[in-house]
Amino acid sequence: MEPRLSHHVADSVATVVIGHTARRNAMTPAMWRALPPLLDSLAGDPRVGVLVLTGEGGTFCAGADISAMGDSADEARELAVLAEDALAAFPKPTLAAVRGHCVGGGAQLAVACDLRFAEEGALFGVTPAKLGLVYPASTTRRLVSLVGPATAKWLLFSGELISTERALRTGLVDEVLPEGELDKRVDEFTRILLSRSRLTQAAAKEFVNGQDDREAFWAETERGSGDIAEGVAAFMERRAPRFEWRV
Repeated sequence: MEPRLSHHVADSVATVVIGHTARRNAMTPAMWRALPPLLDSLAGDPRVGVLVLTGEGGTFCAGADISAMGDSADEARELAVLAEDALAAFPKPTLAAVRGHCVGGGAQLAVACDLRFAEEGALFGVTPAKLGLVYPASTTRRLVSLVGPATAKWLLFSGELISTERALRTGLVDEVLPEGELDKRVDEFTRILLSRSRLTQAAAKEFVNGQDDREAFWAETERGSGDIAEGVAAFMERRAPRFEWRV
């Protein structure tokens, strides 16, 4: 089967699937190029409230497909950064559902998501030192903001793979699930996210990502959204809120 990115939208959740099983879902240049426009389309889809990124079969993504890179490591790195930045900038909550290998470019994509849930037995690694590549500055900063400088250096200097236990301990993943429980937990948690205020989520995502120059915009949006009134009413009436504001 040809390498591809597939997606579907169901019950307000967009699921993007990395498909290249012959090479543990390694990303080809064409797949890197395809991701930003796909994300743009999903960001503008009013049906979508949450995005889940996962891999086909038993693995997430083993990185960039080295065999398809050709002679230009610079071009491959630029394509990966553009795709990663597009994922990080997606305006709605994103969650990486990880099985198997999450290595190199796969780890870049997972780190660019807001949250990472992993199945026991998954392996994580940041491996440019094995190829003599310089990890991009923006990508390095994103990794450091997630796991801290000491763990980032350990991963980058060594290129060694770590287990889900260590990934959880260092903050690289948020939850580790027993085999067979990942899909159920992802479905459960996306239901939780969809039940919350998208206004709160959108503003919080910008602030956490360091975009603190739009506080006045979000304060004004909050006043006109009706979300506070609905949240308070739902609390007083002991019912689930029905938030209507959309990104």
